[in-house]
Amino acid sequence: MKKIIFLLFAILFTQVFADSIKHNPWELIIYRPENKTDFNYVRCYMKIEDENGNDVSQTKVKATYEWATIPNVVNRYKKLLYLDGGMAMHLNLRPGKYRFSVYTPIDKQAGFECTKNIAGKKVWESNVFEYDTENPAKVIFVTPVMDDNGFFKGEWWIDSKAPRFFKWSEMKIKN
Repeated sequence: MKKIIFLLFAILFTQVFADSIKHNPWELIIYRPENKTDFNYVRCYMKIEDENGNDVSQTKVKATYEWATIPNVVNRYKKLLYLDGGMAMHLNLRPGKYRFSVYTPIDKQAGFECTKNIAGKKVWESNVFEYDTENPAKVIFVTPVMDDNGFFKGEWWIDSKAPRFFKWSEMKIKN
């Protein structure tokens, strides 16, 4: 009987140990906290480049997402990687250095006015966030950018620091 228990324990331990080896230690969560009103439905699309400038959004990463209000329900992306307000993207990365940026094309801006639109319609883009799997952050945040007057600038901000919150996440202030 002891041999059977030991054998079952060894099989279970081996399976658990094998699963932990398969787990990718370079998992990153990219979170876009909820914003006010319908702005949550304005998508920002993720672009991931390797250290040579190659777009690897579809080749070197595996991505899933979940809603902050419905945790532990994993959804798979079908084609493009994107974030709506309240979404968390989970990325499994191969070892290396990456550059993350997000953008919203003109036809996906849902009629939201911003200071960038005053000079003519433009793609809303973010800063470039550099990420190294050798010195990894666990979570990075995507937030909209506003000017000193509180108007959306037509830009996104990616940072390893969480935005300020009141009832919703507050936009990054940038002149």
